[in-house]
Amino acid sequence: PTGPAARAGELVRLLARALGLDPAMVMEAHEQKGLEASGVQEHSVPRAWVLPVLRFHDGLGARWRTSTWPVADGRVVLVPGDSPAGLRLPMASLPWPTDEEVRAGTSLVRTALVTEEREGRIHVFLPPLDPGHDLVADAQGPADDWLELVGRVEEAATQMEIAVVVEGYPPPSDPRLVRLQVTPDPGVIEVNVPPVSSWPDLVRLRHVLDEEARSSRLGAEKFEIDGLHTGTGGGDHLVLGGPTAAESPFLRRPHLLGALVAYWNNHPSLSYLFSGRFIGPTSQAPRIDEARHESLYELEIALQEMRRAGPVAPPWFVDRVFRDILTDMTGNTHRTEFCIDKLFSPDTDGGRRGLVELRAFEMQPHVRMGLLAQLVVRACVAWFTREPAAAPARLVRWGTSLHDRFLLPHFLMRDFREVVADLRAAGFAFEQEWFECFAEFRFPRLGSVTHDGVALELRAALEPWHVLGEEPVGGATSRLVDSSLERVEVRVTGLVSPRHVVACNRRRVPLVPTGIPGEFVAGVRYRAWQPPRCLHPTVPVHTPLVFDIIDLWSGRSLGGCTWHVAHPGGRNYETRPVNALEAEGRRASRFFASGHTPGPCALPPEDPNPDYACTLDLRRRPT
Repeated sequence: PTGPAARAGELVRLLARALGLDPAMVMEAHEQKGLEASGVQEHSVPRAWVLPVLRFHDGLGARWRTSTWPVADGRVVLVPGDSPAGLRLPMASLPWPTDEEVRAGTSLVRTALVTEEREGRIHVFLPPLDPGHDLVADAQGPADDWLELVGRVEEAATQMEIAVVVEGYPPPSDPRLVRLQVTPDPGVIEVNVPPVSSWPDLVRLRHVLDEEARSSRLGAEKFEIDGLHTGTGGGDHLVLGGPTAAESPFLRRPHLLGALVAYWNNHPSLSYLFSGRFIGPTSQAPRIDEARHESLYELEIALQEMRRAGPVAPPWFVDRVFRDILTDMTGNTHRTEFCIDKLFSPDTDGGRRGLVELRAFEMQPHVRMGLLAQLVVRACVAWFTREPAAAPARLVRWGTSLHDRFLLPHFLMRDFREVVADLRAAGFAFEQEWFECFAEFRFPRLGSVTHDGVALELRAALEPWHVLGEEPVGGATSRLVDSSLERVEVRVTGLVSPRHVVACNRRRVPLVPTGIPGEFVAGVRYRAWQPPRCLHPTVPVHTPLVFDIIDLWSGRSLGGCTWHVAHPGGRNYETRPVNALEAEGRRASRFFASGHTPGPCALPPEDPNPDYACTLDLRRRPT
């Protein structure tokens, strides 16, 4: 072989010399005969090169060791497939004594370093260096062995003046190693960044990550086909803790976790302002009061137990008190707003790390928005660490108002203004103006009209997506999500009560005062689409939404507006918007400052909904 393939063989032989091993121990790896017909590679040409290697410690000290493999003609025949050659070694064909004493005394090395050429690049597959492996017996530790092996690869590549791609088994777990893991997920690229201990380091890390993503033509935002500007749907989960479990603030200060949970309960805006579109009791990060109806009652008892324990408690105490409380409605401890899987779990060593994960955070469209959301959490942790008595003394039972008032931008941002005021009073110089970008992103303005001094504005609001019943799919079962519902906020200024009312599709909108004279808000919940599976499939689509400002004195509509969820002319978009300008144009084309009810307008009757006093649910027929 010539070219990069030959260079891969030369590289592994050079590595063998650098490790103090005989280059003659390098074996060729070939595809099985017959696969060349399918275009894999001719079996006479080496597909890769294999060097059995193991770090071993004996009376002479630590050294690298190799051995021959009992293969015909000194050639390794790979298992069929298109994975890296290092994952297709015929390990099952190697002898494996069942007697442990015989296995411990054998000289056969069953781990191997593999080099191969793929797509014009040389790949180096590193073997496992796990201390749990039967033949690994090293005095200095597997992480040092891994670093030495990678260093030898780097020296050999530098000597040959080539670039290599290192792959294979990850390095052994060691606190000295800083990890940045990149994993492909459906629709997103998941990046697990290393922990940082200071705000400047966090800012630097996030900016570097953002620059690298943009250089790879990746972004943290997208545009729906109707022009809606949203996040990617990927989480920006925050993991809080310390370098070790003993240094974790949640274990050293047992009150801290309970203080954060109670404060988040008192301020629903912290759960919804920074989250994605998928919210609600069956989402990836439901609030504790969105789960079982007795959750808050049980949480109050847990907080009492924490206060009874005082400032000093064993590390397992915090975990055991909250482990069965901070769950979703099915008892899942991972799919919850405050995840304590790795706080101090008794099940595994990896679960006793003193970590708390906040999951109700979506990747923000701009790096500074993500940093600002993290700054709020850092300030809350610092505040309750310094002032334990500042934590809320009582929990609030929001009931259905949680999915009524706090899904509307007016009430959500009013609640968040209280959060900013609390942080400012605690000595953290936050400004409300910093968070206006979140309001504009989460609740985009759809349009506004003014008629006879009465102004009406529409903004997008939040809507929970509920999981439906199981459905058999391809021999398995899946659970769909009902995303057919949408919600808008109606804000009216200059309204004279009881002269003016607002109607949507000839249904009275339940306006509530905001505290400012002449200003009222309400929500309208409607079916935007008609998918095959959804809640109440017999309820039709309610769009377009026609809003009327009705003057009761004259019995006529002063004017109104119309909102469409798709192209008003019935034209379906075939592709997503190419940029923000086209997306804005699509949104603007769906709002009309006209379309109100002409002529005499009958007064729509009041239809109060005791469960959702601020929301007109068009699915619910008037009684």
